[in-house]
Amino acid sequence: MSFLWFLIIGALAGWLAGKITRGAGFGVLANLLIGIVGAVLGGLLFRLVGMTSIGLIGELFTATVGAIVFLFILGKVKSAP
Repeated sequence: MSFLWFLIIGALAGWLAGKITRGAGFGVLANLLIGIVGAVLGGLLFRLVGMTSIGLIGELFTATVGAIVFLFILGKVKSAP
């Protein structure tokens, strides 16, 4: 069941990151992948600064921040000459 929650939070985080960064989602599969990578990246970043996420809202916030950072990095890599 926790894996299912991980996928749901990942999809929501990817969708939120898409809305925040470009104003639209990327589609269900892309949102899920962006959210999963974002959840992992966000968890690593938050641990590096000594923060933890508690509860569903905290996990969603962490995954969304990670997904936004991931999309920012992808944008920089795409625009690099």
